Amino acid sequence: MAEIQLVAEPGRAEGSRASRRLRHAGRIPAVVYGHGIDPISVSVDAREVRAALNGEAGTRALLQLQIGSEHHLAVARQLQRHPVRHTVTHIDFQVVSRDEVIGAEVPITLVGEAVAVHRGDGTVAQDLMSLAVKARPADLPPHIEVDVSELEIGSTIRVGDLSLPDGVETDVDPEQAIAVGQPPRVVIPEEAEATKAEEGAEPAAGEAEAAGGEGAGES
Repeated sequence: MAEIQLVAEPGRAEGSRASRRLRHAGRIPAVVYGHGIDPISVSVDAREVRAALNGEAGTRALLQLQIGSEHHLAVARQLQRHPVRHTVTHIDFQVVSRDEVIGAEVPITLVGEAVAVHRGDGTVAQDLMSLAVKARPADLPPHIEVDVSELEIGSTIRVGDLSLPDGVETDVDPEQAIAVGQPPRVVIPEEAEATKAEEGAEPAAGEAEAAGGEGAGES
């Protein structure tokens, strides 16, 4: 995985007001920590962050952070986002070593067409959207592809069925379902439901007496 250069300016002011001013200026407040260094409060250019984290590796990109005269290999461990606009409001950068194994959540992407499922008017349900894995930073995949071409109605692709890339491991239960071929839903039309309800309804006591009275009068 290629390393992406990113400049982080140290010495940012703390507090919510200072953070808002930074965001208005097109910068994102962040903190850098890990590998025995004291946490460093920094800020990064919002456009550069988007470019760095919207590439093929996504948020698992390996970053070469320049902080003043120092350089640190890091990953974006946590991104906080605005609840409405979903823009990044704060980032935690974790300093890592090329040779250490770290944990990460890797998104799962379903590929292929489940012909047997769709031919039977079924659907493919994805139960697991990401997989917790462990690997060296350079070995972390941008995503994990799961081929559903052979999936049939009633069958399941599980974590234990995956062929993970070299150097990548997971502790997730191998029986955990990833994708399931579900049968078509049986929908009873509203008219049929209404008819069944009417046919099964008991006449009210007053209605039964009225019906009996009318019959007696006619005879």
